[in-house]
Amino acid sequence: MDANAISFGTDGWRATLDTFTDDRVRIVGQAVADYLRDEGLTEPVLVGYDARPSSEGFAGSLADVLTGNGFDVLIPERDCPTPLVAYGIADRGLSGALMITASHNPPEYNGVKFIPADGAPALPAVTDAVAERLREPELLPEGERGAVRRVDLATPHFEHARDLIDADLSGLTVVHDAMHGSGRGVTDELLRSAGAEVACIRDDRDPEFGGTPPEPSAENLEPLVEAVEAHDADLGVANDGDADRVAFVTPERGHLDENLFFAAAYDYLLESDSGPAIRTVSTTFLIDRIAEAHGEEVFETAVGFKWVAEGMAEHDALMGGEESGGFSIRGHVREKDGVLMALLGAAAVAEEPMDERVDRLLDTHGDIVADKISLDCPDAEKERVIADLDDDLPEQVAGRDIAEVVTLDGFKLLLDDGSWLLVRPSGTEPKMRVYAEAASRERADALLAAGRDLVEPLI
Repeated sequence: MDANAISFGTDGWRATLDTFTDDRVRIVGQAVADYLRDEGLTEPVLVGYDARPSSEGFAGSLADVLTGNGFDVLIPERDCPTPLVAYGIADRGLSGALMITASHNPPEYNGVKFIPADGAPALPAVTDAVAERLREPELLPEGERGAVRRVDLATPHFEHARDLIDADLSGLTVVHDAMHGSGRGVTDELLRSAGAEVACIRDDRDPEFGGTPPEPSAENLEPLVEAVEAHDADLGVANDGDADRVAFVTPERGHLDENLFFAAAYDYLLESDSGPAIRTVSTTFLIDRIAEAHGEEVFETAVGFKWVAEGMAEHDALMGGEESGGFSIRGHVREKDGVLMALLGAAAVAEEPMDERVDRLLDTHGDIVADKISLDCPDAEKERVIADLDDDLPEQVAGRDIAEVVTLDGFKLLLDDGSWLLVRPSGTEPKMRVYAEAASRERADALLAAGRDLVEPLI
């Protein structure tokens, strides 16, 4: 069986196209079909795909395997964002979905993930159950197979988004950067439907993503910063390759740290609603300060939106998110949605300019500077590095005492001045991540340097 190369990580299986082959994708399709049948799920299955040139073909292969196992299959009218697929599952009462996407990875990658019937990310118990069933496809005779039907996923999502975020964006100018991904013609159209004037950049389908991976990081968003200035826009919005993540550009700040967007969005939601927030261990404590000021709680999870989604369900959270740009809100499927978040960000700006809101929050709750670095580390060495770190934790970091150690995901060192340092293994790359948050850039840089000095000798 050609399944040894298939490994389900933080968010499905991703690999370069020399490994991510049609035969292996079909094996994954058979495993999902077996899992659904064993769980007694017989409703149709949705198969989505992103804008990569190979994605539609892989989606067709999955549809062939699923229909060959007796399932009816729905396929979107075109490549589409992952969050539209996630919402489509819940909206239509489906058994689940398979999504072909490598998200923000470079063009030589592709990937596949299974999304269960609730539209939230699959937890390890589910992905492990799928992985246990990997086998060569075994298909029914032609007359016993399911049917394939093309469906519109955008319209129902838009209607739900506008019901959930009732915003009038008239008079607002927004620039949308699709980064050549599946958000093109989707995020911008949702914003227009709410009344915004929208200009678009990088909104064509490009197999090379313009030479830049579709990752909405600060270094990749200079074209959006320039476009916001050129259009005298109120806001810039960027999506990653499958538009489940979002990043913002403001007139004064340029790229807006995703921690600060989380704070601003939660603050905006609390103006008319109530409820706790869910954040990952790598996400800013500014969320906690805002929550405390409103008499709300914050619950911390390990890194990975599946854990955020689980926390949102457990605590009926108003908003959940992570510093990497993935967010969702109460009333929506518990999957990160960069399309919906674009509307939420624009709605907040329609009430108060984003820079003014962020300035107000920082004036009220204190400045924060959050940053991270990555250190190369083979996957096979990650567990040992964490174990060695456990044996060698210092009493001080960058001149401050460690007040508390949180071991929810790696080691988070809470220091006596309110700053913190986090070291954890990446779930998607052969790297160790080092995160820091402090009240100044100088202090954050000192913490990152201390984290590097702590980890590098162990690798």
